[in-house]
Amino acid sequence: MISAVLLLLLGFLLLIFGGNWFVDGAADIARKYRVPELLIGATIVSVGTTLPEVLVSTEAAAMGHGELAYGNAIGSIICNTAFISALSVTIKPTSFEKKSLLIPSLFFFAAAVFYAANSYIFGYFSRLSGIILLLIFAAYMFFNIKNAVNDSVAAKKEDSASGGEINVIKAIIMLVAGAAAIAFGSDLLVENGTIIAKRLGVPESVIGLTFIALGTSLPELVTAITSLIKGHSALSLGNIIGANFFNLVLVSGLSITVSPFEVPANKQIAGINSSLLIDIPLMFIVMLIITVPTMISGKTRRSQGIMLLLLYCAFCALQFIL
Repeated sequence: MISAVLLLLLGFLLLIFGGNWFVDGAADIARKYRVPELLIGATIVSVGTTLPEVLVSTEAAAMGHGELAYGNAIGSIICNTAFISALSVTIKPTSFEKKSLLIPSLFFFAAAVFYAANSYIFGYFSRLSGIILLLIFAAYMFFNIKNAVNDSVAAKKEDSASGGEINVIKAIIMLVAGAAAIAFGSDLLVENGTIIAKRLGVPESVIGLTFIALGTSLPELVTAITSLIKGHSALSLGNIIGANFFNLVLVSGLSITVSPFEVPANKQIAGINSSLLIDIPLMFIVMLIITVPTMISGKTRRSQGIMLLLLYCAFCALQFIL
């Protein structure tokens, strides 16, 4: 019990320090190459926060449980958008460059439509579906890397004229070390929090809805909170949109390619798969709420955050009923 408490505290410390390093490194890279923070959040930062889920889902797929990636992907998107980004928007609405939000959003909805089509039309994710999702991921990264290279050339000219200098190597080390600390800290927090809860007699159903459910979204939550504290709200929103996209194309894509599966139908409403009736439509709804008004006005509004939080509360309450 004592060792579990100490490891739990260590997990918290790693999350705090890792979050600081991760956000500082990402913000420095954005400044260095004159890339919008939202775009950095939707690429580099999102890869870092999604990596633990990639490893876990791929390992599960290799063991014949590829369908776990399905619920994890959709559930994470709903949680990331309607809870984590909603908190950030409610606490501190901010302005964005419309262009930097457009590309990640378009790629997400293209992938989401393909994902939904597989679910509703075929009810099955074939290996070809997984490969297509991975190709969408590759196209997204290629497009953004190409733009980043062009921005880098322009940034070097400005740096030589202005004398501004940022240590890129240091920023990359901070980014990598921060991502590793967040991932390791999340594992320590979830594992030892679960041990302590069991020792205290907390029911496993409650543990599953708290520590275990929170575990997959902890990296995004830590990044969002740290970004908010440090005044990098755009980085936080970019991370959420990017992480949502990667959950569909990278996490699910790898899992499906390794182990194709049928759409799980564990819960039903009036004989209809509840995932097709509630989860997938809600995934589209929450992403439309956070992206469309923001792209139109160029800023987030507190009303978006409140609406998303209310939807998330209703979604969580429904899980107890079903």
